[in-house]
Amino acid sequence: MVPDEPGPDAGNRWSRAADRWLPTRAGRRTNLGLLGLLLIAGGTGVLGFAVGTPTAGRVIAVAHGAAGLGLLLLLPWKAVVVRRARRRPASRRAPSAAYWLTGLVAVVLVSGVLHSAGAAGVWATSGTPIAALQVHVGATIVLVFVLGVHVWGRRQRPRVADLDRRVLLRTGVLAAGSLALWVAGEAVWRATGTPGADRRGTGSLERGTDEPDAMPVTQWAGDTVPQSAGTVVEVVAGGRREQVPVADLDGRDTARALLDCTGGWYATQDWAGTTLARLLTDRFGADVLADPGHSIEVTSVTGYRRRFPVRDAHTTLLATSAAGEPLSVGHGAPVRLVAPGRRGVWWVKWVTRVELVESPWWLQPPFPLQ
Repeated sequence: MVPDEPGPDAGNRWSRAADRWLPTRAGRRTNLGLLGLLLIAGGTGVLGFAVGTPTAGRVIAVAHGAAGLGLLLLLPWKAVVVRRARRRPASRRAPSAAYWLTGLVAVVLVSGVLHSAGAAGVWATSGTPIAALQVHVGATIVLVFVLGVHVWGRRQRPRVADLDRRVLLRTGVLAAGSLALWVAGEAVWRATGTPGADRRGTGSLERGTDEPDAMPVTQWAGDTVPQSAGTVVEVVAGGRREQVPVADLDGRDTARALLDCTGGWYATQDWAGTTLARLLTDRFGADVLADPGHSIEVTSVTGYRRRFPVRDAHTTLLATSAAGEPLSVGHGAPVRLVAPGRRGVWWVKWVTRVELVESPWWLQPPFPLQ
């Protein structure tokens, strides 16, 4: 007996199984859902670098993790979209950016999960350990550009009909499912005793509390450890300036503060030095901080700088030591800023200048541009 002539998909067992188990309908709203989750994950990821307070940081970290894991829930529907696209003539198929995008999303998700689990790092081919969070952030930066190429010119834009009751209900189900995935992941880390179970609300892992030498040495983006950081700090206010020897800052004030680094780790130390309030008022009078519209700009010898509201002057410290030991060069010696309640991106190292400026503190880039 001669078998029937096979159709285009005959013999392809995977294809037949996919037809059986995958959803029957998917398209524009699936892509919009994926784009929305990517934007939420990316936006909360950026915001997380700036927020260091426990409650706000926790909310942002949960939203970031849930949005990322939520991408997995839409995979069956996206698979339908991809299969449909593959059946089109080659001239009408999606550009290669779509495949790069898929690979990058996978790298971002896997590296994010590894960091959440508390992985110390992944190993590069050179044998140099690279933190999982570094891979996560680096892949995300590339992903942003590839996503822009992929989305550009596509007409899958929101419509008024997308706000109907059924769509809003599905959106709520997606949000609940995403949050459930995040909660399940946290439960797994606690049940298995992985280091990720002890992450701070911001997602950072403990490294070197009360042991400054055990803290990782990290810098923001292109900032580098200088060969020489000088021995004086220039203090400027109202056109007047003074050169303050670093030795004069030693141990006048103390603070036990938590450094939550944007590199994915945190440590609590007993810092000693001089508050910005004491530094400025001792030299320029008690009224120098009276105008709330002014701000205090702290600058590193490398050019790295951050501005702070004058209300923070009494709690922000120019530190020269941690846990009773002088700072190491990698951790900002001879003097660094200690900014309680702010992420490590605000903790300026190798401070060389403190200036009272007649501009509000928020009138600056959200992150240093150096």
